[in-house]
Amino acid sequence: MKISVISLIASLCIVISCNEKDSSENELTPPNIILIYADDLGIGLLGQEGQQIITTPHIDRLAKEGIRFNRAYSNMLCAPARASLITGLHDSHQEGFPINEGGAYKYATSSNLDSIERALNDKLTLGEDPIYLGEVAQKMGYTTAQFGKLEWGFSATDQQMKAHGWDYYLGYLDHIRAHGFYPPFLFENRKMVHYPRNTHLDAGKSKEPETPEHFEERWDMKGKEVYSEDIFMEGILNFLEENQENPFFLFFPTQLPHGPVSIPKVHPDFINDDRLTQIEKEYASMVKLLDDHVGQIMDKLNELDLRENTLVIFTSDNGHEIYYSQEGRTLKPYTNMETGERFDNYEHKYYSDLAGDVFNGNGGRAGLKRSNLEGGIRVPMIASWPSKIEAGSVSNLLIANYDLLATLAEVVGYEGNLKTDGISFYQELIGNQEDDHHEFVVYSSFTGPTLITNDGWKLRTYLPKESFELYYLPEDFKEEHDLATKFPEKLMELKETLLNACDGNFQNGWYGNQ
Repeated sequence: MKISVISLIASLCIVISCNEKDSSENELTPPNIILIYADDLGIGLLGQEGQQIITTPHIDRLAKEGIRFNRAYSNMLCAPARASLITGLHDSHQEGFPINEGGAYKYATSSNLDSIERALNDKLTLGEDPIYLGEVAQKMGYTTAQFGKLEWGFSATDQQMKAHGWDYYLGYLDHIRAHGFYPPFLFENRKMVHYPRNTHLDAGKSKEPETPEHFEERWDMKGKEVYSEDIFMEGILNFLEENQENPFFLFFPTQLPHGPVSIPKVHPDFINDDRLTQIEKEYASMVKLLDDHVGQIMDKLNELDLRENTLVIFTSDNGHEIYYSQEGRTLKPYTNMETGERFDNYEHKYYSDLAGDVFNGNGGRAGLKRSNLEGGIRVPMIASWPSKIEAGSVSNLLIANYDLLATLAEVVGYEGNLKTDGISFYQELIGNQEDDHHEFVVYSSFTGPTLITNDGWKLRTYLPKESFELYYLPEDFKEEHDLATKFPEKLMELKETLLNACDGNFQNGWYGNQ
């Protein structure tokens, strides 16, 4: 059969027109967004970062299907990290984040809940018309939800949750209670949801360091029947099912693998692993459960045919922490197991091999959570979005956790004013090379602020000793060689930059000493 040239051209025009329409519709379809926020997950605990004992196939697959950032930073502690994430501001300004003390809800009941919230709200100042992470999506028509540890702590409120843009939330409003995994109650949109089979007011929080007595108490399961992370995963999967027809932003600040160690059962991978003690097997199982949860979320997206147009971001709030200290293995306060000296992260810096950390959770870097050393503030950052991000991408862009606000605003098309220290890395996600980048990022710590420049210099303060250290990270990721005396001009330049970032006072970056 012969086809006329005119007919062929007409057919091609129809095909091209349809393809253009489909492409246009794809461009206009807003992506779903899922942000998985691990708790105290050291960068060295992931398989893709060289972990030798714990396999993390689902998180590793997420990186293979998307982009992995090699230079991602966050705060050294959970509360300022979550505040920076949600506000888009760094934590070394003169006006600090309003952070309530923890434990406010330990004795909460339906009759005293109003008075507890009023007392907490009196201490919460929200500033002048700020825009928060949940809001940028909410204002663009997204359904927003948060499951898990909830907000920046240490005690949050319903007013705070709503002001930050969450349509729905389920979890703890108190970070101290979130250190236990068997809550007698959680909060669902302010309503207290009770779990009668969990009877411990402290949510079954276990004890450190590991001793035979603490082991027996941890595995005494009386009054510990409903595991919190099971509750959250059930809620998350239901949320995805119920909101598959509309754009959503799901924020999952999981408790895992924050301790004290608590897990319903040891993962089969570790039961017969002679390299590990019992408490180490249990901790490894918490990391493994986090990886399994990532897998469950990805499987659900595939099941609902949502994977292609869903942006999934995985990161952690801060660096590694030890929750499996045990006599003869690794100790708290952190101790050099070879010399018996306590690490002070000044003259004696923490390193995994010296401390006996079998997992090398900070990936060979100096320091842990709470420090401004790389082990305290370097975090994993992975993003996957099959319709936009090229699989297997690796980025060396300098990224701060306070960039997420500006980035998600660009993703969802929010064009309002943002008061932020962050810079959107949306173009980096989708493979466009642009010049917009940080000249530096800045963070506080318990010993003072630190600054990391785009070209790899790091100024680290230790204010108790009035010390300013200078490192060149591309050649010294372990921060072993202080170059302050060798490069005095660079030192002075970065000190001035850091002072300006701290609003004229280094004390603003000395956490807890303002």
